[in-house]
Amino acid sequence: MDITPESVEALLNSSDLGDRLKAMNQTRMLEPAAAFKLARQAVNDSNPRIRYSAVSQLATLGQHNLALALTILRGRLKDSEPDVQAAAADSIAALQLTEAFEDLQTLYISSPEWLVKFSIIAALGTLGDERGFALLEDALQSPNELTQMAAIGSLGELGDERAIPLLIPYAANPDWQVRYRVAQALAHFKAPEARPTLEKLAEDEVEQVAQEAKSGLN
Repeated sequence: MDITPESVEALLNSSDLGDRLKAMNQTRMLEPAAAFKLARQAVNDSNPRIRYSAVSQLATLGQHNLALALTILRGRLKDSEPDVQAAAADSIAALQLTEAFEDLQTLYISSPEWLVKFSIIAALGTLGDERGFALLEDALQSPNELTQMAAIGSLGELGDERAIPLLIPYAANPDWQVRYRVAQALAHFKAPEARPTLEKLAEDEVEQVAQEAKSGLN
């Protein structure tokens, strides 16, 4: 049986969750305009797994209509499920929807969910909005190590040289994964202040850290 927009929509309208999950998988095989239309419907599904799938797919499908995608994703930042909120943050970043920065900022401040905070911090580097610097600086102090590492990575991606003195102390962290992230982050900067720390990390006892620092130096 051929997969068509009509056949996928029929599955999406089913009362059976399995059918609706199947529909979300099949939207990936459709032409983008048709898939986008179905994803717009699915973001309002009663089941969070369907909403999560639809919101995640908007990371690419949203290119079809950025203005409408912005409206949809802003709405999903207020979803009742943290997973869906996190997926919305990811898709906003993927689509470079800087208009939603204040929405992300508000959610970061108000949400008690570590996954939501982590996703927003990780998204800010990809989003590339310089207004994100203050949030990333705050996230460096997070008690959650994953959020902290995401902040290190995003500060590198953001490329604001004010981050260099914030990142340097983390090069001495006992966790090699943190040092690895610092090497990755500092490699984004051409400022001479970053070089001594990269040179030190290039001699790290953990090979992955040393190689990443050497790549940054080159």
